Amino acid sequence: MSSPLNTPLSNQFVCPTNSQIGASLRPDQDAKCTYLCGNSLGLMSERSKTLVQEELDAWGSCGVVGHFKHPKNRPWVEYTDKLTPLMAEVVGAKEKEVAVMSTLTSNLHLMMDSFYKPTPGRYKILCEGKAFPSDQYAFKSQALAHGLDPTSAILELHPREGEHILREEDILKVLEEQGASIALVIFSGVQYYTGQLFPMEPVTRMAKEKGCICGWDLAHAVGNVPLRLHDWNVDFAVWCTYKYLNSGPGGIAGLFMHERWNNIERPKFAGWWGHELATRFEMPPVFSPITGAQGFQQSNPSTLALASLLGSLEALQEAGMMNPVRERSIQLTGAFEELLKQSKYFVPTSEVLKRHTQSHSTNPGFTIITPENPSSRGAQLSLLFLPLGSGVMQKVFDKLVLYGVIGDERQPDVIRLAPHSLYNTLEDCQNAAKYLDEAMGHGLL
Repeated sequence: MSSPLNTPLSNQFVCPTNSQIGASLRPDQDAKCTYLCGNSLGLMSERSKTLVQEELDAWGSCGVVGHFKHPKNRPWVEYTDKLTPLMAEVVGAKEKEVAVMSTLTSNLHLMMDSFYKPTPGRYKILCEGKAFPSDQYAFKSQALAHGLDPTSAILELHPREGEHILREEDILKVLEEQGASIALVIFSGVQYYTGQLFPMEPVTRMAKEKGCICGWDLAHAVGNVPLRLHDWNVDFAVWCTYKYLNSGPGGIAGLFMHERWNNIERPKFAGWWGHELATRFEMPPVFSPITGAQGFQQSNPSTLALASLLGSLEALQEAGMMNPVRERSIQLTGAFEELLKQSKYFVPTSEVLKRHTQSHSTNPGFTIITPENPSSRGAQLSLLFLPLGSGVMQKVFDKLVLYGVIGDERQPDVIRLAPHSLYNTLEDCQNAAKYLDEAMGHGLL
């Protein structure tokens, strides 16, 4: 996987056709569409499709017996045992530090309830000003649950005026100056809107030096960039699996808790699936949790969701896991960026402000607000369309769909496009750049 020209695992993923997505401007209706939306929902792997069908068959042929005796030797009570080692490798953790369970925001609440312990002097939650809305809701509700005013308890960091990304030095400066009052530091590994890869290791290190708990929302980072949660000394992390890990819409999520907390932070909201397996089905009256992150499990997980995730993780394993995947991702995203910059509609970031003040500022264009440095971004490129607030973005987005290019829009002015290193090709990037120009040239204003 050393070149963006190399063939990835495209034939192992199911991609919609141009006809299926309504790409009426494409003559090749039976061809695969140009799917660059893995940052929102990854494509289905053939493995996942097969494994889910096998579980449906097992359900039909075994009924409840499938919990313990399974035709494919995957008894449902032990199904996560096949997933945990793979997931631990993806996030850079020990197996006991990882649980495949529940949903992202539910896991975030579980972890915050355990680790956010405000005192009169140390009570703030340090986060990004434009965190994903579900995270913002969780932060505010956790502050309220502790009787705190979110406007004073939540310390939001914003990029400098005229910029789109948070500078590492600005994050560290706030930690240096206000660390004594910060109870919890929690950022996203990769920012959902801009695609910025946050400097996780130095932020975690500084947070720990200042006595803060440090957690991460890895929704857009897991399966996208290599992670070393254990080695970085992260306290906790949560993530979903339906983006770069391709587990399917609403797929099961994940949770990490560093092993040093095993005997300190015990599950407060116990459920029977977190009880040790040896006696779980004896239904004892006293909860005996599994050691580590898996003790936070509550209810038995959907086997269909587990099967879908297992299939996609096995595809990732075939690709060599995160290091070769990241290598190809850097090259593929870099090639895509260069193609986009060749467009006559591309506006360098340094020229954006000038465009607003000149008489021809109504001309449509776009710039890229994702960091240029590959080490500061994942696979995603976020395109900001100009003039701001003019409706250009929506018109371009709608036209791209007609050309068979699937990304996603973020109102009012951004389209996110993410070449997934497991199944996207250089041809996909070329198609997207070509049809973006076509869409921009259709009298948008």
